[in-house]
Amino acid sequence: MIYFWLFWEFFKIGLLAIGGGLVTVPFLFDLAEKYDWFSKAELTDMIAVSESTPGPIGVNMATFAGFNAAGIWGGITATFALVLPSVVIMIIIARMMQKYRCNIRVHDILDGIRPAVLALILFAGIQVAKIAIVGSLEILVFAILLAMMRIWHKSPILYLGVAAVLGIVFRL
Repeated sequence: MIYFWLFWEFFKIGLLAIGGGLVTVPFLFDLAEKYDWFSKAELTDMIAVSESTPGPIGVNMATFAGFNAAGIWGGITATFALVLPSVVIMIIIARMMQKYRCNIRVHDILDGIRPAVLALILFAGIQVAKIAIVGSLEILVFAILLAMMRIWHKSPILYLGVAAVLGIVFRL
């Protein structure tokens, strides 16, 4: 029965999470409250690992959550369920875009989706910050890294590496 629930929940996430992997985060917070597949703290760790590993964030997080809940087959089930709606929708959209690519209403609909995607990403960022930034040391590290990013426009990999080292050194 666990495979059914994994499939159903991640299928819904895949169907509704328009805009990329970070948009899945609010849905995953709901899953953390609804099921014991992972905790909110594990979700924060999942996000950090997914951000720093190759591949789409949502897929990495679905694979981890599914594996955590039901082993290898759980990971496969959750990942497949997350990706399935996107594949089907993209096939349908690709066929329809050929026919309606010059229609102004289609452009208006796509423009209307953008604010919703931005709101979901902003919500995800706030939820992660609430869990990850809990003490004065975390706030200090966050502020320093944010200032470094604003002053020196270096690769995000550099800042991920610095954050990882600081997290290990200070046991954050």
